[in-house]
Amino acid sequence: MAKSKENSLLDNVKGKGLQKFLSLAALIILVLVFSVLGQNFFSKQTFINILDSSYYIGFMALGVTFVIITGGMDLSIGTVMMCSTLIGGVAFNVWGWPIWAALILIVVIATLFGLLNGILIAKLKLPPFIATLGTMLVSQGLGSIIAKVQTQRYPTSYDEAGWFKTVFFKTPGGFPTGLIFLVVLFLIASLVLNKTRMGRYTFAIGSNEEAVRLSGVRVDIWKIMVYVISGFFAGLAGIVYAAAYTTIIPGTGNGLELLAIAGVVIGGTSLAGGVGSVSGTMIGVFIMSVLKNGLMSMNLQGQWQTFFTGVVVICAVLLDIYRNKKSNQVKKNKTEVKTTTANNKALEQ
Repeated sequence: MAKSKENSLLDNVKGKGLQKFLSLAALIILVLVFSVLGQNFFSKQTFINILDSSYYIGFMALGVTFVIITGGMDLSIGTVMMCSTLIGGVAFNVWGWPIWAALILIVVIATLFGLLNGILIAKLKLPPFIATLGTMLVSQGLGSIIAKVQTQRYPTSYDEAGWFKTVFFKTPGGFPTGLIFLVVLFLIASLVLNKTRMGRYTFAIGSNEEAVRLSGVRVDIWKIMVYVISGFFAGLAGIVYAAAYTTIIPGTGNGLELLAIAGVVIGGTSLAGGVGSVSGTMIGVFIMSVLKNGLMSMNLQGQWQTFFTGVVVICAVLLDIYRNKKSNQVKKNKTEVKTTTANNKALEQ
């Protein structure tokens, strides 16, 4: 009995907390290393730069966390973000829409792409990798078609529709208002994932989709919902991206989804599904941002940033595989113990 409890405790720690703890430790170590080796890394400006590069990645990562927990994948969020932001820019610059209407359009378009992904995967039974790869290409092309391959620009200063940058990025005085949105939506996503039926079904589908289906749950509806959530957050990411960088170039966005997915995996969400948290995701996102800005402070060029990001992702996935392997081994041992106990009781009778 004591051994069974010990295994249960070990399984719980490894399944829910170990990788998150290691991610937090890695974040602290990275900050310390770059503070020593980087030039002016431990400064107010570097902190601001880390926040600035965390907003749009953070929003995408929050949304795709739901998808990955179900055992799915969304490769389209980067191009969907840029496509919806391009079309919003056309509405603002060409069609003469007010900025607030263009921002609503961004979220609506991205959410519709999420709905399309959900239908392709849940209803038409396409593999998530293929479905979202196709949507990635469709959205990348659609944005360029509607924008006529013309770069779209959002208000570049606080004098032009100044409330836009003030609300979604930072005030003229430098206060990071984008961080407030990130924190609020992090809390909402955490509440949905941990305290609602949506969250319970998300974890259940990732753990054993067939068992959930046999219990009478409309799995296809809930799978569509997680992709809708992913699209919605991609739209929000497009808004903060436009506020931060103001210039949206057609044909871009490819590869940005990998930064978000990397943050999710580094934060402890299992690619096998059934395990994950938005708090771990945010840790992973800040690891990505610290890594980017820390390498820049060491005067390393972009290819080195890509290289080390890949190394970090590989290590995170290997740790996830190891954790799943040990967890499965513990479950197997428990099953063997129960079977042996049952057989012994049967023989005694």
